[in-house]
Amino acid sequence: MNRYLEIIESAYQGYANYLWQEITFQYDYKPWWQNYFWALITVSLIFLAWEWLRPWRKDQPRFRKDFWLDAFYMFFNFFLFSLIIFNALSEVVVDAFSNLLGQFGLTNLVAIEIGSWTIFAQLFTLFIIRDFIQWWTHRLLHAVPFLWRFHKVHHSVEQMGFAAHLRYHWMETIVYRTIEYIPLAMIGFGIDDFFFVHMFTLAVGHWNHANIKVNLGPLKYIFNNPNMHMWHHAHDLPKERRTGVNFGLTLSVWDYLFGTAYIPSSGKSIKLGFPGVTKFPKNFWGQISHGFGKKGQ
Repeated sequence: MNRYLEIIESAYQGYANYLWQEITFQYDYKPWWQNYFWALITVSLIFLAWEWLRPWRKDQPRFRKDFWLDAFYMFFNFFLFSLIIFNALSEVVVDAFSNLLGQFGLTNLVAIEIGSWTIFAQLFTLFIIRDFIQWWTHRLLHAVPFLWRFHKVHHSVEQMGFAAHLRYHWMETIVYRTIEYIPLAMIGFGIDDFFFVHMFTLAVGHWNHANIKVNLGPLKYIFNNPNMHMWHHAHDLPKERRTGVNFGLTLSVWDYLFGTAYIPSSGKSIKLGFPGVTKFPKNFWGQISHGFGKKGQ
């Protein structure tokens, strides 16, 4: 028990120090431009300006409905949730899991060692595998009623904008990271910082939700885009599509390969949300506590 208390204390101190160093640029272990905190703000401001200068839905307010709520979600889900509990919890779970493996004589899960590959090859491999895992996880969030309770928070968006990308229930972080852990642990990556992959997927996620329109041409069959993702958030879908469509996070190719792509029209002005969204909690505390107990149906 004392061991886990020490792990929790160390995790809290370590992440608090990390977050402060990110905010103040007080670190010397990486280039200044690999700063997640300020990179998030910079990318967000770029998309905010893009939405204002070239809006797809011109009648939508610059500060759309729930913009400030979603802006807070960005910081909560990226940083505050890790500071409050997730980082410490994940450290404890990983340590306990490693000890369990040790009982069977296993010291690690690495099945494929790619540490000798070039950095580009490693990053590309991580990106493809992680996106594929997340695509299936996203489908689970829609297909499993218990998980859909939490995912409703993300689908409670009624006016689309880039900041809606990071409006999601904290349980989603636990679900995604839990499912990702073993497959990614089985691959021996030789680099520690996946900043470029992380920021690329963050930017595409912002773009998918943004009030902008860009013609990708044939690339639309590879990358997710605002037109495609609007239909993922559609309030009304055909009965045969009741568990959702267009589950891609960064790549759209999985939807085309597995038959879940659905773009009957531009989707520019369709109604967003889900049946009952008008009665869904509108404030932060109501949303992050949603999903538990009978009231979380």
